[in-house]
Amino acid sequence: MNTDPQRDPETYAIIGAAMEVHRELGNGFLERVYHDALEIELAHRNIPFSREHPVPVLYKGHLLGTPYRPDFVCCGSIIVELKTIKSLTDIESAQVLHYLKATGLQRALLFNFATPRLEYKRFILSDHQPRPSRIQPPSDSPS
Repeated sequence: MNTDPQRDPETYAIIGAAMEVHRELGNGFLERVYHDALEIELAHRNIPFSREHPVPVLYKGHLLGTPYRPDFVCCGSIIVELKTIKSLTDIESAQVLHYLKATGLQRALLFNFATPRLEYKRFILSDHQPRPSRIQPPSDSPS
């Protein structure tokens, strides 16, 4: 996994925004509070985003009736998922990896705001992973 902020400035900018939200609010709020605060912080930092934009999911070439709605898609290519749970587990990691595979995107961030220090994981799918689709943010995106 790449840990050089110069090689992936977009994810590091998003992590910085999430850290600022956690620094300002601390832990203990409901997940939706962090969604609202992160939306404000992303806009303040001019990080393009779409919130809960429906993403189609395909099964064997067929469009499924239930789209996936990521918490955020930033910069048109980074899934951002927020949690407020005791600790991140393999279940949340698997969820994010499935979202990457379903959307065809390569990068994701998973944040947990319920801990005294912001907990986060960064995910990058390698180039050899299948990419069935791409997300196109709505033209009226708030970013």
